[in-house]
Amino acid sequence: MRVWIDQDLCTGDGLCVDHCHDVFVQLEDGIAYVAEDGYVLNDPGGAGSLAWVRPRHVRAVVQAAEVCPGECIFIELDLPAVKPIPDDPIPDDVAAA
Repeated sequence: MRVWIDQDLCTGDGLCVDHCHDVFVQLEDGIAYVAEDGYVLNDPGGAGSLAWVRPRHVRAVVQAAEVCPGECIFIELDLPAVKPIPDDPIPDDVAAA
């Protein structure tokens, strides 16, 4: 999953930072930006502002997007995120029961 912020829509409330300070930061201009591995991606509107989200932060990032008053947090899903694992075959004796 990747995330980015449209700074033109950001209201500067900082709720995203409250939800996940490892992914969202608020700079001196009062606007929120995304960060990846501690590095702020400050390229508004460019591909350089698209941050990968670590699995442990996925829930917090989604929650931040849901509560954002400016609706400026955009999430891009890379499906499939992981290689699908086939289901275990059902043993014949269980399937016959």
